[in-house]
Amino acid sequence: MSAVQGRSSVVYGSSESGVVNETTRKSLRLTPPNETVERIVGRLMACMEEIARHFGVEVSECEDPQFLRYQKGDFFVAHQDGNTGLLRLETERRLVSTVIFLSRESDSPAEGVYCGGSLVFTNLRAPGKFRMPAEPGTLIAFRSEMTHEVTPVTHGERYSIVSWYR
Repeated sequence: MSAVQGRSSVVYGSSESGVVNETTRKSLRLTPPNETVERIVGRLMACMEEIARHFGVEVSECEDPQFLRYQKGDFFVAHQDGNTGLLRLETERRLVSTVIFLSRESDSPAEGVYCGGSLVFTNLRAPGKFRMPAEPGTLIAFRSEMTHEVTPVTHGERYSIVSWYR
């Protein structure tokens, strides 16, 4: 993934096509080979029934995955991915969000790890935040209306794949 080309990630809200806004989200969306994309889509589709059952929702498709690289200083502010009723965009149909971690998070800088860049969840019903530790190969799924963020990366590069079930 480190050799793959990328472009600035976009945010959605006022336009269906998305816009680059580096005060909200700063990361690169990578373009891996088609075989890699197809393999990930196949894996996500294989999980779809189990995820739907776990969350008690009906889903029929999975959005194309986004392969992301966060470098030092990159982040994504607290946000929801959809299912909030606030927007009239295609992204609003998202019911379950997924993140696949590809790199390891660490509290101390070292070769092959990143620091900062934590996936953090905020529960508005109970005070406090929950940090999800990143281990390569881990897939996590959560309701798309759950508030979450990626804190600024302070060392190394954070790689992940995100997608959404609708």
